[in-house]
Amino acid sequence: MRLRMVVEWSKGSPFRYAWKEGHLALVAVDQPAPVNYGLIPGLINPADGEEVDAVFLGPPLFPGTEVEGEVMGMVWLADGDHKILLEAQGQGPSPREAQELLAWFHRSRKPLVLGPQEARDWLEKLLRG
Repeated sequence: MRLRMVVEWSKGSPFRYAWKEGHLALVAVDQPAPVNYGLIPGLINPADGEEVDAVFLGPPLFPGTEVEGEVMGMVWLADGDHKILLEAQGQGPSPREAQELLAWFHRSRKPLVLGPQEARDWLEKLLRG
């Protein structure tokens, strides 16, 4: 399964943007992101009523970049605000990338990296409505 995402926060950058109605707006200066972070346009997560969050593994991408990747898994969070993992190469996160990504989320959210099948199953439920 391939999906398209918009990068809002570039890997290694402290500048966090939000994508709203086709435009980027700077919303915060934070600790540098360990991954390219953004959203899947038009696909709503019922846990927060916002577009599904996504991570693109690989080198830094500029904010506003639209990129397509293979679903490689997801970061499952106890609050339901799961993050889809995408990658161009189709290898999934390295153990180091997975550790950095999990450490980015507060432990109270109980983050877990799940595989491609769990991610696809969750996405298919969202797509069916």
